[in-house]
Amino acid sequence: MKLAASISFFAMAGCILWAVEPLNVRLGQWETSMTMATTGMPPIPQEVLDKMTPEQRAIMEQRMKGTGTPRTTVTKSCLKKEDLDKAMTFGADDKECTRTIVTSTASKQEVHIECNRGGGKQSGTIRIEASGSESVKGAVQMTMTSGGRTMNISNTFSSKWLGPVCSEKESK
Repeated sequence: MKLAASISFFAMAGCILWAVEPLNVRLGQWETSMTMATTGMPPIPQEVLDKMTPEQRAIMEQRMKGTGTPRTTVTKSCLKKEDLDKAMTFGADDKECTRTIVTSTASKQEVHIECNRGGGKQSGTIRIEASGSESVKGAVQMTMTSGGRTMNISNTFSSKWLGPVCSEKESK
């Protein structure tokens, strides 16, 4: 779930653009509006669930009941040249994940991701489309399974360029 919550345009842009052709977008301050919805129960390993008290488990299940309701967040980020040049690692060189580039042009990126860790599996697709150098939209579809539980995560986002100078107060 942490992976899903941390995906934003700039994480994806910096990660996806290792392919043959990066997106043709302007550098500087961007604002991203992201809507995320989840369905299903988090794929928590059975050994972790077994260690929870019945009260802890009930609290977790109660909190997860409302996760299907879409939540929207707005963040500002600074896109730098080195972000566009980074390999697709989501912040770390994750050797448990494979990434397959489906499409890579100056206006569209699509990447399929498969991860296997801790007995669980994550798979999904990230799609990004730049309608111009100052406007980007996209979607992320992920499925996470472990211990007989499956969670589906659906994100959509749109980003707009605010200017060439980044503010000191930006979301990370």
